Amino acid sequence: MTPEQEWRPRVNPWIIALTVTLATFMEVLDTSIANVALPHIAGGLSAGEDEATWVLTSYLVSNAIVLPLSGWLSNLFGRKRFYMTCVAIFTASSFLCGLAPNLPFLILLRIIQGIGGGGLQPSEQAILADTFPASKRGMAFAFYGFAVVAAPAIGPTLGGWITDNYSWRWIFFINVPVGLLSLFLTSRLVEDPPYLRGRSRAGIKIDYIGFALLVVGLGLLQVVMDKGQREDWFSSKFILASTAVSLACLVAVVVWELRQKDPIVDFALLRERNFATASFMMFMLGLVLFGSTVLLPQFMQTLLGYSAKDAGMAISPGGLVIMTMMPLVGYLVSRWDARYLIAFGLATTALALYHMTGFSLDIDFSTIVWARNYQALGIAFLFVPINTIAYAFMPPNKSNSVSALINLGRNVGGSVGISLVTTLLARRAQVHQSMLIGNLNPYNDRFRQALQGTMQTFIAAGSSPSQASVQAYARLYGGVQRQAAMLSYVDCFMILAILFASLIPFVFIIKKVGKQKSAAPVH
Repeated sequence: MTPEQEWRPRVNPWIIALTVTLATFMEVLDTSIANVALPHIAGGLSAGEDEATWVLTSYLVSNAIVLPLSGWLSNLFGRKRFYMTCVAIFTASSFLCGLAPNLPFLILLRIIQGIGGGGLQPSEQAILADTFPASKRGMAFAFYGFAVVAAPAIGPTLGGWITDNYSWRWIFFINVPVGLLSLFLTSRLVEDPPYLRGRSRAGIKIDYIGFALLVVGLGLLQVVMDKGQREDWFSSKFILASTAVSLACLVAVVVWELRQKDPIVDFALLRERNFATASFMMFMLGLVLFGSTVLLPQFMQTLLGYSAKDAGMAISPGGLVIMTMMPLVGYLVSRWDARYLIAFGLATTALALYHMTGFSLDIDFSTIVWARNYQALGIAFLFVPINTIAYAFMPPNKSNSVSALINLGRNVGGSVGISLVTTLLARRAQVHQSMLIGNLNPYNDRFRQALQGTMQTFIAAGSSPSQASVQAYARLYGGVQRQAAMLSYVDCFMILAILFASLIPFVFIIKKVGKQKSAAPVH
């Protein structure tokens, strides 16, 4: 073993894991908790709800830009120093967000908050990878998984409760004590490994061209994902131009960075088969996790009439399932072949999503909760093994770059997933509505019977025959719209199930990871 591989921190690794998870949990929670509070923010700052969506978009854009840069910045300034700077920026900007007097000021502060939050997840994952030996990384990543998988499930419920009982400003204020505690503990307990402390930074040059290409490419990509459906995608010149510029910049930055001595983003790591496969799977995990997390509460609120709080309560037990199962998965990944665990997780999640295609407008609350729990069970078997195989054949001095790229994959996957299901819901509802309306004509006996029966109901309630006719048509049309929307949700669940099932063959691409394997150089 090299000295870097033999290094271990002076403090108990689990205390370090708890320390660095505090701020990361709050950051991930913040990405979902603000969604529920958006109408309250718009009303409190006298802004339109469409304008208020920039509160979400601004955070996601700056967050996505910093994610891939975090590995390079950790190497440049030192990982502990960079992590503490991110925590300080996130905490201070959270406090100021809670005091924001108007919408433009809040959007500016959310950009700053996203800059601080973007470096937390990759930094924590790299810290855990270096703090724990390879044989115990599974349990360490399970602990990390509490933050990045369970927090989005808890966020809607907590956000709804805070905004209903207090004020939307408290969704930002709650970050402050956690951030201050994280800063104090990190300064006392966390330390950089020798390969980071001993690295000479005098010869590192800032790659301004790569930085500019990355910022423009990822920034515009996030804007396109967030605003595409509202602007009717490529019928909008803004979306079309933004997509073209984003793709050109992202292709250019990959080509450019592969030729640099000290790249901002080390895309060369994707040449390693396990890491490339793990990054793709993490992208798909983000797509399905965030996409389904948007679908279920929206389905319950728009079609079943549940409140935002009750809809959040339906998906929160899934977070508890993940939190309960992850320690077991972390234990299993050190003893079983990670490929089997991934295959089981993919199959279970795909079957759970397929089970959701049986939903109807008459479904009850408990059925939705149990369906979400089945899905959460499968997801729990994915996060830890995927992260384990990502680091398996990487040298220790690449931990920062590995964590930056794999977290970027999950982040972009989440954005794509939300955009995908939002677009599919709107487009498929139109398709189903046009098909269903084709059966509503005077020559259809069942339609005539339904129309006459509905008219009689309104006449009995006191309406005139002409009024009853208009009301009957309106009610039947409303029923068609609800059924069309229901079918569009079924389509979305089916597509997500097919996407996850199609990943199972990729398991056979992964190289087997030894049970007690240490890090090895990239080939």
